[in-house]
Amino acid sequence: MATLFSIHPENPQNRSIEQITDALRRGAIMLYPTDTVYAIGCDLNVKSAVQRVRQLKQLSNDKPLTFLCSSLSNISQYAWVSDRAYRTMKRLIPGTYTFLLPATKLVPKLVMNPKRKTTGIRVPDRAVCHALLESLGNPIISTSASLPDESDDNGALPTLYLEKQHLFDALDPLVDIIIDDGSENNVRVSTIIDLTDEEPVVVRRGLGWEAVEDWMPLAEA
Repeated sequence: MATLFSIHPENPQNRSIEQITDALRRGAIMLYPTDTVYAIGCDLNVKSAVQRVRQLKQLSNDKPLTFLCSSLSNISQYAWVSDRAYRTMKRLIPGTYTFLLPATKLVPKLVMNPKRKTTGIRVPDRAVCHALLESLGNPIISTSASLPDESDDNGALPTLYLEKQHLFDALDPLVDIIIDDGSENNVRVSTIIDLTDEEPVVVRRGLGWEAVEDWMPLAEA
């Protein structure tokens, strides 16, 4: 049975945040709110926890995992960032975007795409996420608390996964920590932008897609 933490959405309680990050360092996995959907997460650097997340989501090791960073400068430690990529990200973060980037050696092999050596990184616009990142001192895995193939072309999830209490009940036996900041689960997942080539390309339309559709092309099907 998971430990439930009720966290203030704008001013997260330091004691609770420290208790959560202490548990993450020891290998705990959590269900927590982001600025898109609720996510399943753990400490990026705890291999056993990353493996548990993969098992829970039924993801094979060749499927990369997204993780959260605290800032653009933090991203540069975990990914190779071109000038064009830097300008694109600076325009969009913090926000509801996942950026695909070439990974540095700081990204564990269990997290990145093993063939392309790329990784997905987000800088969320959510006080709880930033409090966790600051307390932990390194990135946090962030994979949507839903089945990965069940979003539509606009990144919308089925009603089943939008109900917060359903998520809490379903994942309570499977995670160690559940964080509730009083918000409901969001309707759409993040927009994914590929920054591995010279020009940025949207590979998944999600939350925030409307803000970039006029200046960023969609990847060819």
